[in-house]
Amino acid sequence: MEKYLSRKSYITVFLLPALVVYVFTVLLPIGWSAVYSFYEWDGISPMKFTGFDNYIRMFTEDDVFWQVFKNNIVFTIVNVVFQVSVGLFIAVLLTKIKRGREIFQTLYFAPVVLSTVALVQIFQNVFSVNPVGMLNYFLSWFQPSMLDSEWLSDPHRSLLIVAIAEGYKFAAVYMVIFYSALISISEEVIEAARMDGASGWKLYRYIKLPMIKGIIFTSIILVLNGSLKSFDIPYLLTYGGPGTSSELVATYMYKQAFSSMYYGYGSAIAVFIAVECFLLVGLVMQIFQMKKDD
Repeated sequence: MEKYLSRKSYITVFLLPALVVYVFTVLLPIGWSAVYSFYEWDGISPMKFTGFDNYIRMFTEDDVFWQVFKNNIVFTIVNVVFQVSVGLFIAVLLTKIKRGREIFQTLYFAPVVLSTVALVQIFQNVFSVNPVGMLNYFLSWFQPSMLDSEWLSDPHRSLLIVAIAEGYKFAAVYMVIFYSALISISEEVIEAARMDGASGWKLYRYIKLPMIKGIIFTSIILVLNGSLKSFDIPYLLTYGGPGTSSELVATYMYKQAFSSMYYGYGSAIAVFIAVECFLLVGLVMQIFQMKKDD
């Protein structure tokens, strides 16, 4: 087997199907979006070449775009902190549990396999005002005025709730990744550390977490990339509202292209999302590499 894998031709054969799928589902759509971004088109009338007008409009004339861009940054930061920290905490907790671990792990992973529409419906019921949702009903035990507290329709809270809903769905993915990394650490290393006096929190701080820092960094990259392109939960939960308080770049792009029929402008925003993901992920990787070299 090693003889075949050492040949580049065999490696190419194995990679070719995935590469073809990637080209047709990722690179080609990005390329077409780049082409459409230089045109003004409503999907019906003939396409009109406008050069960089869509990009000029996006960066200098569209104040809403910059608002949703700021929303996306906040949304991304909350998700990176939430998904990575919660996933890591649950993974550490699982390493301590001896009985019922599989049941707990399955229950916590349930939101990942749950339909996004069903998950959004759950969050809408939890934060509902009329009828009274579960959260307001619980908070009213301590403060009766909280019975009518607005959540999804409050411009100061909606973005945070959308970010929490996104994090709740995907945190379990990183729990599985971190748990697999933690249990793969050699027992000899753990025993040697314990003989040197490391135990409890010190064992994780100085031994286990440093040994899986590459996995943690990879997870941060995945969360970062996914959050910058997030669409379904924000769109279904609040539709970007109230106003543009929970609007993200991806949902704004969709509305411009498919609701307002500005396909050229929507394509320009789509290109911005692709370039933004590439540059930001590249920057984070460069920072990590610099710290690794130090």
